Amino acid sequence: MVFPDPVISIAVSPKDKGASEKLGTAIGKMVKEDPSFHVETDQDSGETILKGMGELHLDVKVDILKRTYGVELEVGKPQVAYRETITQEIEDSYTHKKQSGGSGQFGKIDYKIKPGEPGTGFAFASTVVGGNVPKEFFPAIEKGFKSMMGEGTVAGFPVLDVEIELYDGGFHAVDSSAIAFELAAKGAFRQSMPKAGAQLIEPIMKVDVFTPDDHVGDVIGDLNRRRGMIKDQDAGATGVRIKADVPLSEMFGYIGHLRTMTSGRGQFSMEFSHYSACPASVAEEVIKETKERNAAK
Repeated sequence: MVFPDPVISIAVSPKDKGASEKLGTAIGKMVKEDPSFHVETDQDSGETILKGMGELHLDVKVDILKRTYGVELEVGKPQVAYRETITQEIEDSYTHKKQSGGSGQFGKIDYKIKPGEPGTGFAFASTVVGGNVPKEFFPAIEKGFKSMMGEGTVAGFPVLDVEIELYDGGFHAVDSSAIAFELAAKGAFRQSMPKAGAQLIEPIMKVDVFTPDDHVGDVIGDLNRRRGMIKDQDAGATGVRIKADVPLSEMFGYIGHLRTMTSGRGQFSMEFSHYSACPASVAEEVIKETKERNAAK
């Protein structure tokens, strides 16, 4: 079974040394039990980053750490796992050239970069004919492009769904090498992403809400205010099920709000659906917050 990538994360840090030792042991067990739960360490801050499929998922994990394993934690603000992609196809060329006494470095690549189908990730192909770029350098070029997919040019989020086609280039009999072509691909990525309409995309959740009949209008109005798109309504004997697609960033604290609106009778569940382009105003705020957070580190 393939599990989707986490769409939300929180930073946690132990309150004391004893808690730190317990945390490592507890997390090891929890990751084995739940393949959709990911953990990593922030190299800059040293904080432990918990990643999961939604706010409730991570709330449960933090509660398990505290109640079951007795780990006292400082818990940060939830962070949405934004991604980046491109919106248009372009043709471009990049030359990596360096001379520093003796043999230098040279690699020239001509390539197309275009949006891939949603969910396809990264794809590389070569249609070079002749020997303008020797075949032994193709893996290095692919490696260079692929290594850059982890950090986009808009706000440094991972990049999704990009296809690259190498169709021509040039090499030097002495100065060309695998590392030269790998560096050419990295430079090409930085150069071409903005030209190809790089943009921020956000996780959209498939939300299923149950509400008593007398609160349907309130629930739908609230989902609309959260930038939700109502997909379906299904009336039953005890209430109405409302299905909608809603940006994850708008769903923080929803359970408490829903209970207030429905006098405690509303319920909901949600799961990841897809990524979609962020509105300009949202993207600007996310980019600003990301820059501030990185500066603070």
